[in-house]
Amino acid sequence: MEYTSAESSPWGELKLISGSANMDLAGKIAEILDVQLTDPRLRSFPDGEINVKIEDSMRGHDVFVIQPTSPPVNDHYMELFIILDALRRASAGRVTAVIPYFGYARKERKTQPREPISAKLMANFITLAGADRLLLFDLHAEAIEGFFDVPTDHLSPHRIFSEHLKTLGLKQITIVAPDAGGGRRAEAVANDLGAPIAFGYKRRPDEQSVEVIAISGDVKGRDCVVVEDIITTGSTVSQLATALRQQGANRVLIAATHPVLSGNAMDRLRKADVEEVIVTDTVPIPSEKMDSRLKVLSVAPLLAEAIIRVHENRSVSELFR
Repeated sequence: MEYTSAESSPWGELKLISGSANMDLAGKIAEILDVQLTDPRLRSFPDGEINVKIEDSMRGHDVFVIQPTSPPVNDHYMELFIILDALRRASAGRVTAVIPYFGYARKERKTQPREPISAKLMANFITLAGADRLLLFDLHAEAIEGFFDVPTDHLSPHRIFSEHLKTLGLKQITIVAPDAGGGRRAEAVANDLGAPIAFGYKRRPDEQSVEVIAISGDVKGRDCVVVEDIITTGSTVSQLATALRQQGANRVLIAATHPVLSGNAMDRLRKADVEEVIVTDTVPIPSEKMDSRLKVLSVAPLLAEAIIRVHENRSVSELFR
């Protein structure tokens, strides 16, 4: 991709900076845009405190900070806050936080008395630290976009998933949402493929466990693709895959944007006889968690195109029309 010069943008020259959370993804974006990553010179003091010393002048430039807040979530959030503060104090023309994975997203509302709304708190910190704009990717709850008092663009992976699924030779596809809350995410993929939707119904006996109690929709003899935003422990999707098999599904695949894959998540998915787990590279996957059933699709081209559109003050929503 060839991006246009600073004259085409009201915000000055495009600059890219990455925290330590996903350097591979940031490198891919920089390569697509043919823009060199600026070194923020991140280092930790012996007591664990984080320091930043940005190498180049940022004065008057349009700066994009690429930092998913994936595990270790707290460390990566602190890196993001400190980089944003350094850029604000360096007189950057505009600062956009590119957050492919938004940590603390599961706490976007109070479900019981005396609970925090942690997602709102993180949004406050990000804007307070110095972000003028946000690029977000497949939020756990769409309502989080409204927590920011600055412009936001919320990108979807549905085209990435649907284009890959078209290559797999699936027959009589049914797209499955794990619950009603995931309906819009599943609907986007289903619309791309012209496929029907089924829904799972689950309950949580406690905060650490989940039970799939029913499936609504036609799945017997069909190739089923469960569309999810995050795989953390793998408990929900593995139980759903087992339930789909019990109801006569043919092939069962998982398409999940953020592969957090805590603990023995991949073991659970193997035992559930999931044929393929399709994920993206918003979150880096350690080599010890890689598996032959895991297919990683890159979001770098989509994020790179969105960055260029924001930089040139063009529509981002056109990417999904």
